[in-house]
Amino acid sequence: MGVFDSLYTGVSGLNAAQLQIQITGHNITNVNSDYYNRQKVVQTAVTTPSSAYGSVGLGVKVESVVRIHDEFSFDRLKASLSNLENTSYKSQVLQEIAQKFPDLDDAGLLVDMKNYFDAWNDFASHPYESTQKTNLLAMTNVLTGRINDTSNQLETIRSSVDNQIKLTVDEINRLGKEISQINAQIQRIESIEPQMANDLRDQRDQLELTMSKLVNISTFKNELYSDSRGSATLTDQGKNYNLNIDGITLVDGVTFHPIVLKETDGLSTPYYELNDGTRADMSAKISGGKLGAMLDLRGRYANDDGVVQDGLITQFQNNLNSFAKTLIVETNNIYASSPQEQMNSSALVDMKGNTTLQNFDSSIQSGSFNVLVYDASGNVVAKKSININSSTTLNDTKQGNSIIGDFNANTDDNGNNNLNDDVNDYFTAVYHYDEKTNTGSFSFAPTYPTGDYKIAIEDNGTNFAGVFGVSKFFEGDSASNIKIESSLAKDASKIKGGKTSVEGDNSMANAMVNLQNLELKFYSSNGQSYKSETLSGYYRYVTTDIASQTEAVNTLNNTNTALYKSVYSEFQSTSGVNMDEELSNLIRFQSSYGAAAKIVTTVEKLLETLLGLKQ
Repeated sequence: MGVFDSLYTGVSGLNAAQLQIQITGHNITNVNSDYYNRQKVVQTAVTTPSSAYGSVGLGVKVESVVRIHDEFSFDRLKASLSNLENTSYKSQVLQEIAQKFPDLDDAGLLVDMKNYFDAWNDFASHPYESTQKTNLLAMTNVLTGRINDTSNQLETIRSSVDNQIKLTVDEINRLGKEISQINAQIQRIESIEPQMANDLRDQRDQLELTMSKLVNISTFKNELYSDSRGSATLTDQGKNYNLNIDGITLVDGVTFHPIVLKETDGLSTPYYELNDGTRADMSAKISGGKLGAMLDLRGRYANDDGVVQDGLITQFQNNLNSFAKTLIVETNNIYASSPQEQMNSSALVDMKGNTTLQNFDSSIQSGSFNVLVYDASGNVVAKKSININSSTTLNDTKQGNSIIGDFNANTDDNGNNNLNDDVNDYFTAVYHYDEKTNTGSFSFAPTYPTGDYKIAIEDNGTNFAGVFGVSKFFEGDSASNIKIESSLAKDASKIKGGKTSVEGDNSMANAMVNLQNLELKFYSSNGQSYKSETLSGYYRYVTTDIASQTEAVNTLNNTNTALYKSVYSEFQSTSGVNMDEELSNLIRFQSSYGAAAKIVTTVEKLLETLLGLKQ
């Protein structure tokens, strides 16, 4: 042992203290860096050989700079952040939707509906006044315009969410590719032991957290170490790395597998592309983060026609469409009781002659409707009852009765033993189906000169007239396209108010006014279930459903916010920078550096004394 060994001891102390100060400064300057994991220098005494005096120390050596990181706490942080972003996004969109469905007595669709029925009431009270028809037309346009606008706003929100899905998937792919690149850098740096790419691992953690905001991810780092020299936490020090979404790998070490989007009828569906080029639908795999929220809102699955089958926005659209369709059908049922010179159905897409009515539209119910023929004086000259059941078609008798066949049947409808004064003698039912356009239509056409006789339909709960639009007050079949019939929109004087041809008859208008008080059937989108409500009662159900869904998400979001704060606080208590502690360490390491410097100066004086003896 000699004086130079003492000099080395002091120098080792200087080097160690300098590194301690540098790492402490690194911690302090990153105190405001998001998700930075504080670092710590691990140092030990230099191992010395035995001497005549025993084991004499030769100073200190730095073993490593460790990252204070708990992988389990970090995983909980990612999960809580993913859940929070999921409910936060849902809450934002649902609150926007809720604002478009005010359930107030002085605003919104309920007011428009009240004004609409008040206009029918005024018309029924003054059937001779043309101004009442003009007012009814105006109030009808306001109501249908409100329904159209609300529907369009829902579709706009749905389209906006779909567009954000595309941007979110692009962001996930960007983050995944960046993580794979960082993995390559980590492997290159850590291939030289004992170097640790601590700051790169922090960058990768931050990318993981950013991605967890977007989608539910899981990471597997096969080599976890508990290093008690730095802290009693689990750190990810291995080179193996896998990031996946519910078992589907996005990042495997330095290899990145992107998510691809397939667009069909305006619906963007995320897919995972396999090595052989085949694609696997990921819709069911994605549950958390913003992307999971977007799919929950917009819907994940569509039928062969591109119609979305699920999702909260789809649910709200279906409810609004159910409201609009019932309003259309029930109104047209009543309006068909007003005599017309001829009745023509709406265009019936995919309605072949042998398609059963109830398969075509679930609103069609078993029962009967009456066909009435009026003469010019308003007298009923013929009446026929037509039955509908589960096998009834428009124009096919192989499996049951048909509307065209029953209408045109030469039967004694009046029961007077005269086969020449019945419904089929005044009007003929005709059906045509165009194979090129897959569209059908039928009509009840007069056999006598136009104007001599008129026809009306009195429905007994089948909804036949309303569904097929044989005499329309409303056109359309959903909230997006409901409007007053085109000829009535052009000329309000054509609006009818009676169930007979007698001028001043207001019986049909009175029935229309009473429609607002009746319990009606509002069918689900698949026709498998229905709710019995009044028109205003069902609309309140629509708004209540939106409000309750919004409130439920807001409550869950508040819970997720509290949980995230708790988990984040736990993570920061382990890995975060404590400024008071770091400043205290800075003073301590500064003192260590000064003390080590004192050792060096003392050895220097020893050397001066030794060299002085030689002179």
